[in-house]
Amino acid sequence: MDLDFSSWGAVPSFEFAFNSENFSDRVLQLEVVPCDDDGGESLPDSARTPKEKEENAVMELLGFMYRGKLTSREPTLLLDILMAADKFEVLSCMRHCSQLLSRLRMNTESALLYLDHPCSVLMVAEVQCMVGAAKEFLTDKYKDVDKFGHEVMNFPLAGIEAIFSSTDIQVESEDHVYRFLLKWVRARYLELEERRDILSCRLLPLVRFNHMACTTVQEILACTDDDIDHEKVSKLITKALLHKAYPTVMEGVLSANLFRTCWPFAERGYKTKPVKVVVFDPNFLEAIVYLGLTREECSRLFPLGKIWSQTFYLAGQEFRLVATCKMDEISNSYSFGLYVELLWMPERSKSVMLAFQFAARKEPTGKFISQPNNYLKICTFRKDDLTLGCDDVFEMPWSTFVADDSLFINGVLHLRADLTVLEIYGGHDMVSQQS
Repeated sequence: MDLDFSSWGAVPSFEFAFNSENFSDRVLQLEVVPCDDDGGESLPDSARTPKEKEENAVMELLGFMYRGKLTSREPTLLLDILMAADKFEVLSCMRHCSQLLSRLRMNTESALLYLDHPCSVLMVAEVQCMVGAAKEFLTDKYKDVDKFGHEVMNFPLAGIEAIFSSTDIQVESEDHVYRFLLKWVRARYLELEERRDILSCRLLPLVRFNHMACTTVQEILACTDDDIDHEKVSKLITKALLHKAYPTVMEGVLSANLFRTCWPFAERGYKTKPVKVVVFDPNFLEAIVYLGLTREECSRLFPLGKIWSQTFYLAGQEFRLVATCKMDEISNSYSFGLYVELLWMPERSKSVMLAFQFAARKEPTGKFISQPNNYLKICTFRKDDLTLGCDDVFEMPWSTFVADDSLFINGVLHLRADLTVLEIYGGHDMVSQQS
């Protein structure tokens, strides 16, 4: 009579026979040998030579086959039993282990344990919910990567992949993602070839190069470090930039390729917003900077919040844009403010005279219109005066601004800053620049 152990139901219990002298007074020895028949299949090495740590798991598996139950609820042992059940294709035990594991309270240790265990094709369907829960737990708990960076540095590869494959993490910028992964892999894998393989094949595909600063992308392409596969990283960057330039076309191409349908291009929750910089002067004296903010991001600025853009360079000096909800202390009213900020570095920063003008796209034309009307400001950025701009860009109260659908096109506020360096002051001497 064939007994079906793959499902629960009217399967007879053999608990009376397990570990009984009447049935266990003989030793059964099994020898696994390679199969010479071309039509047969040989077992993998892991099945031919069980590890010592598998002994408890195998005994529990045998007990389950007799009794239909397990004696342990310890996560590590349950995982080992799951692996043993997978190896010997005891489907009912696999389901039972998965159910028990899914009921346990998830923590960092157990989540990493679930992700780091090997998983065969046979058992994927049985444990995918458990693995999915582990990934969700890690990405939720360690969402703020900058805050938990020191702890995440100690995670295994599976944990790193789970966190940085997520769009929901909060990080300073995509540049920081790249630098973190580079730091992690260099600390974790000391052997060059292994580190090169892990970085190029497992980690760099997690980086969303289309949201990186142009200067960082240029640095990566020019990098000559031995542990970076430059051909692979160049291909990754090319695909990311093509998607950024032609999103509709590339999405069609990628969807036709089953291996690329999950390619990461979505923008994460960056603490500094990506910008697009168009430079018209070889000396970086004149540029147009584009910044997009969603209505939700602007709403969260109230009452005194700020959003910083990623940094960009003009005439060798580092700048960024700052969007804020500005309160007028006299009238107690709020408005949308936009500013240019010079990041002062004592060893290399200089005072800069800058002409700047702000604009925003508006419906119905969708063209950029100067905000405020015909606004042009010339200011000198000094060590004691680093943030300059306009307190009320749209000349309307905050509530009116947030509700204005002519500004938020498809839910996005498109801003533009036209910047021109007029003078750079080095020490007490003024250096004139041709703009």
